[in-house]
Amino acid sequence: MWKRFKNQILDLLLPQFCLRCQKEGFLICSDCLSLIDINRKSYKEPCLDKVFSAIPYQDPLVKKMILLFKYEPYIKNFALPLATLIIYHFSLIEKQPSGILIPVPITNKKIRERGYNQSAVLAKILSMYYQMPFSGNNLIKVKNTKSQADLGRAERQENVLNAFAIKSPDLISEKTIFLVDDVYTTGSTMQECARVLRMAGASKVYGIVVAREE
Repeated sequence: MWKRFKNQILDLLLPQFCLRCQKEGFLICSDCLSLIDINRKSYKEPCLDKVFSAIPYQDPLVKKMILLFKYEPYIKNFALPLATLIIYHFSLIEKQPSGILIPVPITNKKIRERGYNQSAVLAKILSMYYQMPFSGNNLIKVKNTKSQADLGRAERQENVLNAFAIKSPDLISEKTIFLVDDVYTTGSTMQECARVLRMAGASKVYGIVVAREE
């Protein structure tokens, strides 16, 4: 807890320098953000009508931003440039998302450790920008799982099976849902969330991520 609090204080007090060009005053400056090659297509995946992904995860700058946002030192302020990449992506494919934004949930233990659910932070920014409803407490994680990063594809699917639940299905029934996460790797977690949402009556389930591993 102290380490996370200390990192948050340092974020406020220390000068920021662009991750790419070292310009002072920015975590990532607008010039460097504009140089990132934005994806212009969407993907069809199991249980999901489409997955919208702004960037390939192989992009080294975006990968570094996500790692600093998601893992120590937990720099929450990277949420805004990462969400901006998603907004750029939707502008290029000329699509205005419309539905309910729901973040992929994490355990309370992980929230205490990090201080936030990175997917929820991204979803809230998108909610404000697109004026879309945000629902952060209906889809919940009900089972502690191993870290997906340490598992193969089949193990990941087994790991997240029945790990999620819906508290109020009536708020999901016949609705279009946009599931938000940071990275789409094998898709096991997002697909399992989508399966649960469909069982609760969602009419369409789309995925939104910053980056997708090719």
